[in-house]
Order: sequence, then structure tokens, then C-alpha cells
Amino acid sequence: MSDAQPSPPAIATVGVIGAGQMGGGIAQVCAQSGLSVVLLDARQDAIDKGLSVIGRNLDRQIEKGQAAPGTRDEILGRIRATTDYAAFAEADLVIEAATEREEIKHSIFATLVPHLHPAALLASNTSSISITRLAAGTDRPAKFIGMHFMNPVPVMKLVEIIRGIATDDATYDAVQGLAARLGKTTAVAEDFPGFVVNRVLIPMINEAVFAVHEQVGTVQAIDTGMKLGANHPMGPFELADLIGLDTCLSIMQVLHGGMADSKYRPCPLLVKYVEAGWLGRKTGRGFYDYSVKPPRPTR
Repeated sequence: MSDAQPSPPAIATVGVIGAGQMGGGIAQVCAQSGLSVVLLDARQDAIDKGLSVIGRNLDRQIEKGQAAPGTRDEILGRIRATTDYAAFAEADLVIEAATEREEIKHSIFATLVPHLHPAALLASNTSSISITRLAAGTDRPAKFIGMHFMNPVPVMKLVEIIRGIATDDATYDAVQGLAARLGKTTAVAEDFPGFVVNRVLIPMINEAVFAVHEQVGTVQAIDTGMKLGANHPMGPFELADLIGLDTCLSIMQVLHGGMADSKYRPCPLLVKYVEAGWLGRKTGRGFYDYSVKPPRPTR
């Protein structure tokens, strides 16, 4: 009997787990590229909200001339939304885009794997967690890879590709090809905590929070300084609120735990904001108060 593993299929149907900001964006760009998409979330209200956001995004693109008139319904028609993992039976690739908590991701993969066909590929949109460790909890570590999209997915051109220790060349080539089809540029990162982008970006945000915590400067002064002095398009606090302060904290905790280096210690003020439920734009308050226009710094 041959021990040969099934070859990865040509990717025609993509599954996406999580209908939030990242998952919805991934589903949108896949559907816009002509792929069939299965979009799953545990809650029907999250699915409804995700599809509504995709529809509004498409409307804006059409208004700006970035998408052809009349394509909205066609693109949405390629997305099948569900709460049932059995819908992934024909998926060629499933991308997990759930909350940045490792135990949740392991639970998702444990539920997902029995529904996949043997050649299906798995990817995680994790922004910091070990791909090797996530892959080891599945039945197909060779067909598991990191595919880290940037937020907002329809706008940002980069996809970070991370191979686990067991990821095979065929999986890597298939995912690189998919990223190109989506119009994305890829950057390859080794499987270390935070990979490339967040290894550099999130400690910068954490240091900005320390600067406020230690009264070196205000939120407004630091954001203005980094935009006008370093030519960043957004200040670190504007960006942190967009990413979500809970996500920033989770990534810092992964870096701190994985590196065992005190320079990655999360700022106590960041911890306090997350404990208060002040997570940024998605909750209406973070380092800015979004109940007023323009948003007002909270420190």
C-alpha cells in the first residue's frame, strides 16, 4: 500500500472561519477574485453583520470606481454563509480567522478536521501564535500554513506567509499562488513569536503606551509626532484602536511568553484598558473616544 499523501487541489473553494473584521475581509477578497467562499461563524448575528459589512464595502468600492457597477450581488452570491462545519466538506483551503487565543483556535481545528477531504489545506490568520504548534494539533501538519492578512483586508496589499516546521512545498506554493490571485504581495516569515510584522509593530505600540503611562507625552502628541516626524500614515494609538487593544495585548503576551525577555512586557496601562473593555474602535472607546467627531483622545 502506498504511503503517498493526496496532492493539494487547485484552490477553487475557500472556507473562512470567523465573520468578523478579518474573516469578512478575507471572504470579500476571495469572492471578488472569483472564488467560491464558505463563511462560517458560531453566531448567526455575527454572520449577518459580516455580510452587511461586506455589502457596504462593495458599495463604497463601486462608488469610488474601484469595482465595476452591478458586481455587488454577483460577488455576494459567491459567499455561502453558515454555522455548520459540515459545509466545509468541499473546501480546498480553509482559513481560520478567529480570536487571537490559542485554545480557541485548537478547538476550532478539532471541530473542523473531521469534515475536510484528505487533500484540503489549512491556514491560520493568526498574527503571532506558533504555526508549528497549531499544525501539530491537526491531522495534516504538512498541509498547514500561516496566512496573515493585514487589516483592513480589502485595502492592505500584504499577506505574511509563515511555514510551520512540517509545512510542505506544495502547500506553500498553493498558498503563494492564491495570494497572487487575490492581488496581494507576500512577505515570508519564519515561525517565531509575532513573525515579522507584529514582532516590529506591536512592541512599538506598546512603547507608545509606556510613553503615555510615564507621562512622556499625550496620546495626541505621540500620534502627531509619529505621523509628522516619522511619516507614519497613522499614529500608534490610532492604529492600536483600529487593530483592537485586546489583540495588541494578546500579541504582546505571546511575544513576552515566547521570548522570555522583559522588553516585551505589556504596559500596565494597556492591560488596564483591556480589563475595562476599552478595546478601541470596535467598542467605541480606546485611546480615543469615538462617541464624538472627530474622535477625542482619552489621555
